[in-house]
Amino acid sequence: MEAKTLGVVTPRKPVLSVSARKIKDNAADWHNLILKWDSLSDAGFTTASNIANLKVSLLGKEKVELESSSPASSEEEKANLHPDKGLEALCEELQATLDGLTKIQMKMEKLSSTTKGICELENYHYREESNRPPLFHTWPTPFFYEVSHRLSDAYKKELLLKHTIGAELAHTADRNLSLTYLSMWLHQPYIESNSKLQLESMLLETGHRAL
Repeated sequence: MEAKTLGVVTPRKPVLSVSARKIKDNAADWHNLILKWDSLSDAGFTTASNIANLKVSLLGKEKVELESSSPASSEEEKANLHPDKGLEALCEELQATLDGLTKIQMKMEKLSSTTKGICELENYHYREESNRPPLFHTWPTPFFYEVSHRLSDAYKKELLLKHTIGAELAHTADRNLSLTYLSMWLHQPYIESNSKLQLESMLLETGHRAL
């Protein structure tokens, strides 16, 4: 029995504290949420492009009908209803995409809020800055919140922009304006190029990426 007791060894890697484990889990969640955002945003771009193309087609058809002196037959009038229904279906599809992006952004805000709570808990336990050992390698705990808040704020602004694009796209008569909307959707101006770098740095700091 004694030999078995002595055979129990301590883990090679130190067990993470509750705060460190939560921050590490949050970093993984950030990675997964951004992957989901990118996939959904790409699908939304395809839908938005179809809306813009169909809208231009409908406007061109309306122009031809206005210039034509012969009235449309009843069959032609029925046929003309189908593009409108198609446009409505595409708009509903885009709205579903926006709803999905909204849910993702809400989860991002929750991650940021959770990290803020960890910082407040650490402030309660450690009064002196010098007494605060880093949870992982070099980042102080408040920096995790700073990065999380920055990412959450960027995606929140991007979500508002996409909602605006979604509301305006189906009512835009100008092809150039439609192309501008599509370009903004695709390039996501509020998500800066260093956002992905900040995420990768967080994954590296928390051990999700090898040093």
